[in-house]
Amino acid sequence: MFNSIRGLVGGKGDEAVFVQTGGVEWEIAMPATDAAQLPDAGGECRVFTWLYHREDAVRLFGFSAEARRNTFLELLKVEGIGPKGALKIMGGIGQEELERALEAGDLARLEAVPGLGKKTAQKMLLALKGKLVQSPALSAASSPRSDLVEALVEMGYDRRSAADAIAAAEKGLPPGLPAAEGEKLLFKGAIVRLSGGG
Repeated sequence: MFNSIRGLVGGKGDEAVFVQTGGVEWEIAMPATDAAQLPDAGGECRVFTWLYHREDAVRLFGFSAEARRNTFLELLKVEGIGPKGALKIMGGIGQEELERALEAGDLARLEAVPGLGKKTAQKMLLALKGKLVQSPALSAASSPRSDLVEALVEMGYDRRSAADAIAAAEKGLPPGLPAAEGEKLLFKGAIVRLSGGG
C-alpha cells in the first residue's frame, strides 16, 4: 500500500493538502498542525499516508512525519475515535504537547482539545499513556534499534518502557560484537529489564 507521496504542494485547504505528482493532484486529508509544517504552494514535500477504505468511502490521510502517522493509528485504537475524530484531535494539539499531556495524565489539557470530551479524553489516557513517547536515547537510533522497540511493543510492552529498556541494555553491551549477536543480546537484556529482572 502507499507509504508516502512525494511531490509539489498544490495548495492547502481546511484539514487537507493538495500534492501534485506525475500529472496527478492528490487531495489528502491532513491535520492542520501537519499542513502547517509543509512548504507553501510550489514547494517540494513528502507526505506519509494512510488509506481509509470502506464500501461507501475511500480517503487518503496524510502526515508530515512518520511519527505523526503512528500517533494517528494509535488514536484509531481508542474506542470512540474514528479517522475524522483523530484528524481533528491532532489538528488541535501538537505532537510534543500531546505526548506531555498523556505522560502527565493531564486530563484538563486533553479536554481543551476541540472536539474531545471528558470521556474520550479519559479513554485516551488509559489506552495511550506510554505508547507515543520514545526515549531521547533512541531518537537518533539506527533502524535495527527501532525494529527492536517495535518488536517489544508488539509483545505488549509500552513504547517508552521498551525504548528505555533497549537504551539501558545497550550500555552493557561489550564492544566489538557482530551486529546480529549484539541485537540478540539487546533484545534479551531489554526483556529481562522489562520483566523486572534488570
